Formats: sequence, structure tokens, C-alpha cells
Amino acid sequence: MKTENLIQSLSYAFALRSIQVYKVLQSRKEYVLSKQFLRCSTSIGANIEEGIGGQSKADFIAKLSIAYKEAREAHYWIRLLTDSQILHQKEGESLLADVESILKVLSRILQTSKSNKNP
Repeated sequence: MKTENLIQSLSYAFALRSIQVYKVLQSRKEYVLSKQFLRCSTSIGANIEEGIGGQSKADFIAKLSIAYKEAREAHYWIRLLTDSQILHQKEGESLLADVESILKVLSRILQTSKSNKNP
């Protein structure tokens, strides 16, 4: 039986939630910012999946590093959308909490992977 991978679960749930936020923003005719947010927020999980299926430890680290950068970008767009009052404050704060959890887990994974001497 396959065990649940925390970062896969977090990133997938965040992507699903981001799609719903994107739909709301699109209905409000906020096309540019919503597309930017959707792109980076769904890319997090895609890069994690690629890293898990990577051909080497270096490939794994590279893909998870990209996922980390995409999560940082999502963090930026959430703050911008919230501070500009395009997103409601509560929704923005909740999304920020989710992406900050992802960032913490990715950071720990990357630190461990980089410090581990075994290939």
C-alpha cells in the first residue's frame, strides 16, 4: 500500500483551491493577474511530481527548487491580489497560510536533500 506523500498532498490541494480562486477572479473579469496566479500555483505540484520521478538526486533537487520558486511567486501574487482588494482579506490570508506551509516543507526537503552526501 502506498503511503501518502505530504508535499504531494499539500501542493495538489493548493492547486485545486487555486483553480477555484481563478474561476472567481475570471468571473470578476480579472484576467491577467488571475492567469499569473493560476500558472505558478499549479506549477508547484507539477514540478514536485517531476522531481519525484526524476532520474537522479540532482534532477530531484532541481525540480523541487523550481517548485519552491513557483511557491514564492504564488505567495507574491496572493499578497498583491489581497492588498489590492481583488481577493477578500480572509481568503488571501488562508491562501497565504497554505502556500507558506508548502514553502516550509519544500525548504526542509531541499535542505535535507542537499546535505545528504549519498547520491
